[in-house]
Amino acid sequence: MNRASLVFAALLLVAIPLSLFAGRVWIDPASTPNAALIVAELRLPRALLAIVVGAGLGAAGAAMQGYLRNPLADPGLFGIAPGGALGAVIALWFGYAASAWLLPLFALGGAAGAMALLAAIAGRTGGIALFTLAGLMVASLAGALTALAISMAPNAFAMSQIVLWLNGALTDRSWREVWLAAPLVLLGIAALWHAGRSLNALTLGEPVARSLGIDTTRLLWLLVAGIGLTVGAGVAVAGIIGFVGLIVPHLVRPLTDRRPSQLIVPSALAGALLVLVADSVVRVLPLVTELRLGIALSLLGAPFFLGLLLRMRKGTI
Repeated sequence: MNRASLVFAALLLVAIPLSLFAGRVWIDPASTPNAALIVAELRLPRALLAIVVGAGLGAAGAAMQGYLRNPLADPGLFGIAPGGALGAVIALWFGYAASAWLLPLFALGGAAGAMALLAAIAGRTGGIALFTLAGLMVASLAGALTALAISMAPNAFAMSQIVLWLNGALTDRSWREVWLAAPLVLLGIAALWHAGRSLNALTLGEPVARSLGIDTTRLLWLLVAGIGLTVGAGVAVAGIIGFVGLIVPHLVRPLTDRRPSQLIVPSALAGALLVLVADSVVRVLPLVTELRLGIALSLLGAPFFLGLLLRMRKGTI
């Protein structure tokens, strides 16, 4: 484990107990009635889900930036997150979300469909340019179909549910979502970690990577599978939570030797920390209703993105 991983793991260990007691009502284990039950059934699964979702998004962002060699790349660019959102919107549109498992399963199906379409378009050559354009096309198509579903919502309740879900949140999540998302995210991170050495070679350029024996098509499939599992599982249980995959690699990169293989695990830990802290903050804000996590991270991510653009303009990235 490198230095960056140790730093973020230590911070995560500090943040976890704090998140269990933070909320609109702060829990005092010594005096709060049913404190153990509240923590075990409400706060702990929510905290673990924040860690799982954030870890997946952080690892996906690091792998994507390494593959595209673009510091502004974000997992949403691949179209997998919009595909997952479209699947969930379909479930809400038809009223299938009344069943506890159907909405996340529809979201996973949408992410898998986007992943399959992306691989079908770009999987033969493994070219970075084609892969990027294919991802943009899939994202645009999924976004257009989602907007169509919203505009044709059968009733106002369905429309409000769709809009709320698309904003992303961990409110009212339980152990069910943890058991659904955790295995998929861990499998996806393992696939991305396995692709790390190939990503290192790719930083020298595609021709050089091929001359070193890197199978770019296999690398593409590993990335599609890894990002599909991590992002798709996160969307399935939490909705759209943006900017994590963009922000986290930039926070981690100065603490490493900047090789993609050395970024994936620390980015997973940093992503987990970011989402956990952000979710704790939205719970304690003195608002009438809880601020949606996706909105909070977008408010943080947009200025961060602008700062990156200004740094690129000055040539400091």
